[in-house]
Amino acid sequence: QVQLIESGGGLVQAGGSLRLSCATSGRPFPTTAWFRQTPGKEREFVAAIWSTGYTFTADSVKGRFTISRDNTKNTVYLQMNSLKSEDTAVYYCATDPRLLGTRSPREYQNWGQGTQVTVSS
Repeated sequence: QVQLIESGGGLVQAGGSLRLSCATSGRPFPTTAWFRQTPGKEREFVAAIWSTGYTFTADSVKGRFTISRDNTKNTVYLQMNSLKSEDTAVYYCATDPRLLGTRSPREYQNWGQGTQVTVSS
């Protein structure tokens, strides 16, 4: 059974930074992504990284958020800088055994429990 454990969320002031971590059990997955969700809204794609290192990022966070991975630790990170109040959400890590170029959450097989990020203005 795949386990994804997110950490690093919390409360931060606007303009501040946080780094989220997603630790996965077993071998590294070909695709790992971060999504976020606020109450009443659909889960929104944030960024994804392939096992090859290729990344793609949502326009809303481009230039502020960076996704990276450490395959030796089976961990994917989301470095979030210049945070804004609209970044407030529950952030979820997702993985898939395929190399996915999609931003649709429906395509991802495995999900973590989420970690809350709150940005105060």
